[in-house]
Amino acid sequence: MGVSGSAIEEQINEPLLITTPSDTVDDIVVNYRGEKVNLSTENKYGGWKSASHIIICEVGETIAYYGISSNLITYLTGPPLDQSTVAAATNVNTWSGFVWMLPLLGGFLADSYFGRFHTILFSSLIYILGLGLLTLSVALPSLISPHECIHSCDTKSTEKSCMPVSLQIIFFFSSLYLIAIGKAGFKPCAQAFGADQFDVRNPKECASKSSFFNWWFFGQCVGSSISFLILTYVQENINWTLGFGIPCIFMAVALLVFLLGTKSYRFSVKQDKETQLLGILRVFSRAAKNWRTNSSVAATGEMPNDKIRAGAHDLKFLDKALIDMPVDQVSSTEHSIRCSIDQVEDAKVILRLVPIWITCLMYAVVISQTTTFFIKQGNTMDRSIGLDIYIPAASLLTVMSLSVCLLIPIYDRFFVPLARSLTSLPSGITMLQRIGVGMFLSMVTMVVAAVVEKKRLQIALDSGLIDMPKETIPLSLWWLAPQYLLIGVTEIFTIVGMQEFFYDQVPDGLRSMGIAFYLSIIGIGDFLSGFLIYVIEKVTNARGQSSWFSDNLNRAHLDYFYWLLVGLSATNLTAYLYFSKSYLYNRR
Repeated sequence: MGVSGSAIEEQINEPLLITTPSDTVDDIVVNYRGEKVNLSTENKYGGWKSASHIIICEVGETIAYYGISSNLITYLTGPPLDQSTVAAATNVNTWSGFVWMLPLLGGFLADSYFGRFHTILFSSLIYILGLGLLTLSVALPSLISPHECIHSCDTKSTEKSCMPVSLQIIFFFSSLYLIAIGKAGFKPCAQAFGADQFDVRNPKECASKSSFFNWWFFGQCVGSSISFLILTYVQENINWTLGFGIPCIFMAVALLVFLLGTKSYRFSVKQDKETQLLGILRVFSRAAKNWRTNSSVAATGEMPNDKIRAGAHDLKFLDKALIDMPVDQVSSTEHSIRCSIDQVEDAKVILRLVPIWITCLMYAVVISQTTTFFIKQGNTMDRSIGLDIYIPAASLLTVMSLSVCLLIPIYDRFFVPLARSLTSLPSGITMLQRIGVGMFLSMVTMVVAAVVEKKRLQIALDSGLIDMPKETIPLSLWWLAPQYLLIGVTEIFTIVGMQEFFYDQVPDGLRSMGIAFYLSIIGIGDFLSGFLIYVIEKVTNARGQSSWFSDNLNRAHLDYFYWLLVGLSATNLTAYLYFSKSYLYNRR
């Protein structure tokens, strides 16, 4: 690969720091009665007491989400839906893409109109409704007798195949996407609201905020472990109705815990009535319309000395938004709303994030394999752990979560203090260093996955099972454990690093959007994974070659796909190192 973990930390140098205009105007902090809170004297609001309610709420939501998503591909490829491997993987990736992209809308609505608390409340209700309807959609075949089935397929089809086509598929996927809408409001706001309980101007609380992201992810892993270990077993060994109904109960409990903490929360109230994101978008619009105009006046002559900041002289083309446009080129309304220097600097902050955002996408493509092809591989292997005891392949995701649960405390209590003593940084290493280390380890994970898959295929061939996809290959499921363990380690670095980075680096009024930017990386990664599968399938079919993703995995070539991801990850990591080395950090 040519890139080592130490090289990553050497190439991502000490952070270049800037201050941003959004730091000059602080939001007002109030309690649940709307009374202003003096953070220097009042400590009964916010802090770990408030954040703990939100972390526990996140544990419940994580159980609910992964109780659905972790084993979804197994439900889709089994009766009654019986989808092909390619179709099921595409459906899972598409739904996951929407799950992680819609938070951009949820974050915008929270930051601009509704506030984080109310967005969490209303989206949780939608979330619970979607989970309830999903459970009902799975229960329908047992509730409706065959004679009541609505036949929408041809007369030669069996009743078993008619039921999903006529009713269950529509109901099932409608419920899934309703869950995505609920998660869109909950996910970015809950984490941002939790981080809001700490004041960055207080040195002690500033350090606690960095730890909050570690413990937030720890809570997520506790919740996902419960889903992977218990709910997947219930789904495959008892019934899917109960397996999908339990997540609905956990989400309802999560909302209750969240509401119980209401009287202890800190609430941020904007002093600026204008929507900050719309102001930033207007900067891009005005700069584009003034692109032929000389920007020297905007860049120097009209900028007071006390407004000039470190980093203000990069991305100078955006300074053209400060130039007044001729009256005949704009409407009276647009002409009356001028772009401020603060808005221009906010726009620069957002634009600096774009290269980092793009180069994080490949990591999301890699981790999306954990809930699709890794599980399909596991379904072909020996899953026995004793006499007549078989574990679901999806339960191996527990290895990933437990590795995080075990290593997060070590990272937070031992690695960070040690690194802090060497670097003098509160977080031990920079956020971009943390992300980069995880990216490198994700590339190593795909190497391991490719080697294990090659071994699985060879054993299938040696055992004469190449054309017997229903037979169990005499290779223990635990051979997949190392790649799940490595994914867990990468998440400690990259996932937590991205959460903190995008929350910390956006302007203060866009914190929910910052978390949504991180979540959208996972969503786009799912879409890209589905797109890669589609393209590879079309190319291999056009050339008359065997499919890499055949329904008979013993004749598929997932190892080729994994090696392709290794190559793409190496190329992407090189680009990431280039952009992160020159990134200007926003520091409060």
